[in-house]
Amino acid sequence: MNMMPFPLLSEGTLARVNLIGNWLARNDFATAPGASDAQLIVLAGNAVLPTVDAAARLAKESGLPLLITGGLGHSTTFLYAAVAQHPRYNHLRTTGLTEAGILARIARDCHEVPEAQIIVEEKSTNSGENARFTRALLERRGERPARAVLIQDPVMQRRTHATFTRVWRDAPHAIQWLSYPGVQPVLENGARAVRFREPSEGLWPVERYLSLVLGEIPRLRNDAEGYGPAGRDFIDAVDIPPAVLEAWQALHEEPQLTSFLRHRSLA
Repeated sequence: MNMMPFPLLSEGTLARVNLIGNWLARNDFATAPGASDAQLIVLAGNAVLPTVDAAARLAKESGLPLLITGGLGHSTTFLYAAVAQHPRYNHLRTTGLTEAGILARIARDCHEVPEAQIIVEEKSTNSGENARFTRALLERRGERPARAVLIQDPVMQRRTHATFTRVWRDAPHAIQWLSYPGVQPVLENGARAVRFREPSEGLWPVERYLSLVLGEIPRLRNDAEGYGPAGRDFIDAVDIPPAVLEAWQALHEEPQLTSFLRHRSLA
């Protein structure tokens, strides 16, 4: 997933990006969750490998079942690239595998999560289907957890949480969803380029992360163009703090950032 270095940004720009990124990466835990916090772990397919590390670690330590949801979708090719470039996982074959299939293999083969503990859903192609197909799978299996830990790409964590609560709104058996992104990305200036603080392995290229952050706020808005009840009704309503909206607007008016992303065809 490595690309050309992203040029240095002003401290103000970095602070705005990190403010938005921190808010998007919804985390309902002050410390890492454990066996007493839930009865199920759900990992939604994505290309940010620290998420599977966190999910597998939690599954192995807690003994909780790990449900991995994700077929072939927008992140699949990025996941292939991330695995190919990861020093620990690059021996794994990924071609033709679903996101859930790849992440399950990492959990099983590299983190030693028992096969019997892993549940795989491989038909979903987006976050809405992740939620709907997960619900259908749990209902078919007769699984009725009261609480479940939800793990996703940190940029999509808040939207995915709102998607799962939306899908379970009319469910006969309610689940309390608890978000845990597993990693909190923070950007900083290095000697010559913008970089992530540790951990850096298995994360997005910086420019892709910036593009995703800029594109996420419009989706979360509860207006005619957004995904909330007042718009496309894909997610439950999300209250966006004024400081986050102000930071997002300021980033769109930052010429260095927007022009560079536009030049890379990622804006």
